[in-house]
Amino acid sequence: MIKEVPQHNEEQEAKQQLEEILKICTRCHSPEDYRLIQKAFELSVEAHKGVRRRSGELYIMHPLAVARIVAEEIGLGAKGIAAALLHDVVEDTDYTVEDLTTIFGEKIANIVDGLTKLEGAFDQTQSRQAENFRKLLLTMVEDVRVILIKLADRLHNMRTLDSMPDHKKFKIAGETLFIYAPLAHRLGLYAIKTELEDLSLKYEHPAVYSDLTEKLQDFRTRNDQILTRFSLPIIDRLSKEGFEFDIKGRPKSIFSIWNKMQKKNVPFDEIYDLLALRIVFKPKEGIPEKTQCWSIYSLITDVYKPKPDRLRDWVSVPKANGYEALHATFMGPDGKWVEIQIRSERMDEIAERGFAAHWKYKGQGDKESELDIWLKQIREVLENPDLDSLEFLDDFKLNLFSAEMMIFTPKGDVKVMPKGATTLDLAFEIHTNIGYKCIGAKVNYKLVPLSHELKSGDQVEILTSEKQTPKYEWLNYVTTAKAKSRIKEAFKKERKLLVSEGERMLEEALNLKKLTINAKILKKLQSFYNLPTKEELYFKIGKNVIRLDNLHKILSDKSTNKWVRYWRLSFGKKSADGAGGIRAQRKAKSKQPTEMVVSDDMDEDYMIADCCNPIPGDDVIGYVDDNHKLILHSRKCPVAIRLMSSQGNRIVSANWESHKILSFLALITLSGIDQIGIVSKITKVISDDQNVNMRSIHFDSHDGIFEGTIYLYIHNTEDLNNLIYNLVKIKGVHNVTRQERIRG
Repeated sequence: MIKEVPQHNEEQEAKQQLEEILKICTRCHSPEDYRLIQKAFELSVEAHKGVRRRSGELYIMHPLAVARIVAEEIGLGAKGIAAALLHDVVEDTDYTVEDLTTIFGEKIANIVDGLTKLEGAFDQTQSRQAENFRKLLLTMVEDVRVILIKLADRLHNMRTLDSMPDHKKFKIAGETLFIYAPLAHRLGLYAIKTELEDLSLKYEHPAVYSDLTEKLQDFRTRNDQILTRFSLPIIDRLSKEGFEFDIKGRPKSIFSIWNKMQKKNVPFDEIYDLLALRIVFKPKEGIPEKTQCWSIYSLITDVYKPKPDRLRDWVSVPKANGYEALHATFMGPDGKWVEIQIRSERMDEIAERGFAAHWKYKGQGDKESELDIWLKQIREVLENPDLDSLEFLDDFKLNLFSAEMMIFTPKGDVKVMPKGATTLDLAFEIHTNIGYKCIGAKVNYKLVPLSHELKSGDQVEILTSEKQTPKYEWLNYVTTAKAKSRIKEAFKKERKLLVSEGERMLEEALNLKKLTINAKILKKLQSFYNLPTKEELYFKIGKNVIRLDNLHKILSDKSTNKWVRYWRLSFGKKSADGAGGIRAQRKAKSKQPTEMVVSDDMDEDYMIADCCNPIPGDDVIGYVDDNHKLILHSRKCPVAIRLMSSQGNRIVSANWESHKILSFLALITLSGIDQIGIVSKITKVISDDQNVNMRSIHFDSHDGIFEGTIYLYIHNTEDLNNLIYNLVKIKGVHNVTRQERIRG
């Protein structure tokens, strides 16, 4: 039973929170700063009076928590804290932007306006989430505090997500992982980025999160002594050389461990960089910080042997978000690899507080900040008004690459590019006209095409010709948002003509059938051709990519809607037949189902997504497409994360019931030492398993190592895991892994 807190106690707690915020505001210097924050607090209290959050606490506690994060963890000043206190006032109360302009001035009012979601009618093909995010960024390029406060708002919402229903948790967690965590990383807010990722994992995969938390805690307990023994000789060596420094363990985040396990298909015990230390030193006067980083590295190599391929030098060329540090891995006395990060106090503050910390060090010989350059790039993407909102979200995501590479020009200048960038991306990065005239490149003196993917360290000379003109298919050769937007811009006029022509052609074809263009017909055609917008449909008709010969067949096909009547919805009750859910008739337009239980008798009621191929036992979510079809995705599928971030209103919480009738296709890969009879032993184990059937098997052997792929029909993950466990026990089999992307 929840104990009700007297309101005067809650109000007292709110005032106490404000006092603490005023104490920790390192950039509040004048009485005017304190008065501004006090005034914002009082207006926010008045505006949100009587309103409570879903958790039951007074609503004012949320703006206070956001303001505290902004002051303590990001380091903004009085105006940023005031805007954080007011961030929900325009959206949730009767106050307007004009009111805030009158009371607090234009700057704070503009920040709050940027944080306020868009209201009003939307084209139903557009994503409200994507449009809101675009508005946020439009304000951000003018004042970066908008996005910093939004990140603080998102962090507090993630910290208090327990009170939300499951489908809302998945939507918010997916959106956080897809956009906000990479954005925090791009702004250099590593502590916030890490917590956002960990919390996303906690709500999307609670069992995985709990298991890894327990394993990591156990690992730290067992290995604390190793780190202590490893640290002592380093402390002694650096102290003798007169360095002032702190050395402490750097715990690896739960999400980064899980991510590495997924990417490399390895268990927890095989993640080798779990042991890590951070050295933060106070710089000696008169010696460059970079030189001191390398001196510390050199002193450590006198004690321990480094791993050459694990040296990361971000002091010579900082990351695009301003991050500077020297990372190196050393072999410790216990036969364990230990990663060490070496940073100055300035580098450490920038690493933890990101963009906000740059203000403190402005004017210390810095050239234009990498973050300033990045904001210019965002501004360029935003300048394209014709960009569809979902397309914009994807293009913006391209600007949030965490992996970066250094490319050298013929003169030796460095260009930092995202991993996966091509020669054509680099051409557009240098200048738009060079991109338009690009015919190829020389990479390390070797001629390569426009589509050639660059690698870190490449020296690239872009080749141009005055006769070259942009081609629409170039969109297939580029990955950066800048290159994509410039290519689209070149075809804007031609595209508009083709869109108009396509609309005319469709109108004529429908007139022959005595029909006119309407939303229902457009949705049916978009769904059939898998197109996101009506403009894209018109464009492809205008280009004759889509012909209208089979128009009658597409429009008369009613099969796509027949299954809607059979949705099994779970509302925590048993139906009369005890099936574990209630059958719902065709959903009312006013209510979107939020939860679904998938059972054996529903084999025609849903589709399995090809991109991730989930099977019973996997954590899944459902996505309702334009034709009201329910598609099941694995929760960790990149496509699902994108859908949760941009189409959250179509997400349904889904769970499997026990499946013992239907079979699902699964793919496993095996490798090991090639021995006589190894394939026979493998097939015998599979044949003996009553819950599994083989569809096909393929093995290759080379240099004494075998690799195999087996397609299986299975009922659920439990049966598959039991089979994998039995296969790993065969002598000579070293690795058995389930592959979630199935091609056949």
